[in-house]
Amino acid sequence: MMRIALLIFGLHLIACHADTEPDARTVFRYNQHNSVTSLDPAFAKTQNNIWAVDALFDGLVQLDDSLHLQPALAHAWTISPDGLTYRFQLRTDAFFHDNPCFPGGQGRRMTAADVVYSFNRLLDDQWPKPGSWIFKDRVDTLQPFMAENDSVFVLRLLKPFPPMLQILTMPYAFVVPQEALDYYGRDFRRHPVGTGPFYLKIWAENHAMVLLKNQRYFEFNQAGQRLPYLDAIRISFMGDRKTAYLAFRKGELDYLFGLESSYISELLTAEGDLKPALAEEMYFLKNPYLNTEYMGIRMGPAGDSALQNPKIRQALNCGFDRRQLLRTLRHNVGRAADSGFAPAGLPGYDPLAAPGYVYDPSRAAQLLKEAGFPNGNGLPELSLLCNADYMDIAVFITRQWEQLGVHCRIELQETALLRERMRNGQAPFFRASWIADYPDAESYYTCFYSKNGAPPNYTGFEHAGFDALYEKALSMPNLVDRIPLYQAMDRILIEQAPVIFLFYDETAQFAHHNVQDLPRNGMALLRLKGVRKR
Repeated sequence: MMRIALLIFGLHLIACHADTEPDARTVFRYNQHNSVTSLDPAFAKTQNNIWAVDALFDGLVQLDDSLHLQPALAHAWTISPDGLTYRFQLRTDAFFHDNPCFPGGQGRRMTAADVVYSFNRLLDDQWPKPGSWIFKDRVDTLQPFMAENDSVFVLRLLKPFPPMLQILTMPYAFVVPQEALDYYGRDFRRHPVGTGPFYLKIWAENHAMVLLKNQRYFEFNQAGQRLPYLDAIRISFMGDRKTAYLAFRKGELDYLFGLESSYISELLTAEGDLKPALAEEMYFLKNPYLNTEYMGIRMGPAGDSALQNPKIRQALNCGFDRRQLLRTLRHNVGRAADSGFAPAGLPGYDPLAAPGYVYDPSRAAQLLKEAGFPNGNGLPELSLLCNADYMDIAVFITRQWEQLGVHCRIELQETALLRERMRNGQAPFFRASWIADYPDAESYYTCFYSKNGAPPNYTGFEHAGFDALYEKALSMPNLVDRIPLYQAMDRILIEQAPVIFLFYDETAQFAHHNVQDLPRNGMALLRLKGVRKR
């Protein structure tokens, strides 16, 4: 307890210095309602971990706010004509943070050997890591990673996989030094050592964290000024979202991410705009987020027998008003899922190429009649598995289905139990969402490839035509060539309806006016190296 008290006191001193001294530190303050559990990038599976890890480490490549690939630790790269060999030219001015793990405590230059070590570490079965899947069954089994010299790294694949560069932007592929892992072992989670724009100063677990500016970070802006602009980041861990919202309103936080029913009406109009009375206090940013919200239907013998009829699945998709749902429950933050499973914000999204479902109760009634259940007569009651976070959406939709004569009981489940049932194929009908791991539509269609188990194929969907299109798309290195195949896959999913398409998510960011240049990207990355605070 004494140690935590001293750490909190240190956090307070940093905050006071930031607010009162003439040469005050520029401290960016935000809250995570879920505490950070690890600062090891190999375990950066959830947003709370990813945001902190992203400030501490770098990968070979990175995404800009338009989700285009940009250099990072690699300043250039080439791909062999057969799509199997990736050769990266590494920059020579990236240094690991100063740390006791290095001789004399002085951070050393990052080299290709560090990339080899970091990637091999993901494949170490003796210490399983959530990020291991990015390379398993994809990289060459003999020599997948090689350092030709200090500044050239080579990656070899078993077969072509066009989204590989996008995968390498994920935190799992961030570069770590072997000295730090040898020195700290599994306690590396609390002693991160990276090349990133910030380094860890204080972490009082479940209370707060402070990251300080890396004075010799390798990136510069176009005017030649070294990044980052901020002197520090202070992260608090208030579990109650309403409490964090009130702290933001009082100026104790600079930034608020996401929406919650307890305060959404205080911030936004019914149309989804910031309330005019708040315009002098804050600003609001909204943009597409690569997250599709849906209800999944288990196909085959393990599923609900009534839902094996495609006409019933189609009727359910026509039988509720997505736009009204967004207006009523989300103040128009989000977009009705008017096309396939891959959301708005991805290249190739085009409702005209893959027209989806709209609210059409007459068509829904006709489909029920064609299925042999006019007005829902004789249709067994459905049971939807849902956790508490999605209850309001589930209630809204099931009430509209009742008007068609379709009765659906909502079975409340703990999140962990629901996920376990989905993994085991024991969830006949379930409420879920799918967030892109990387910005390529393949990360959505993999959910329906029949050779995949759960995850990601929680519905157990099997369709030979879909599989053929998916496999053909993976043989095409050019995204422009893949897009027509992606759209054809969406048309199959719309026709077969293994899911109830709900909406494509959007990010909601609020900040005070002294915060400038906040990132806006479809991956909901809070990349702070380019953020300024006046």
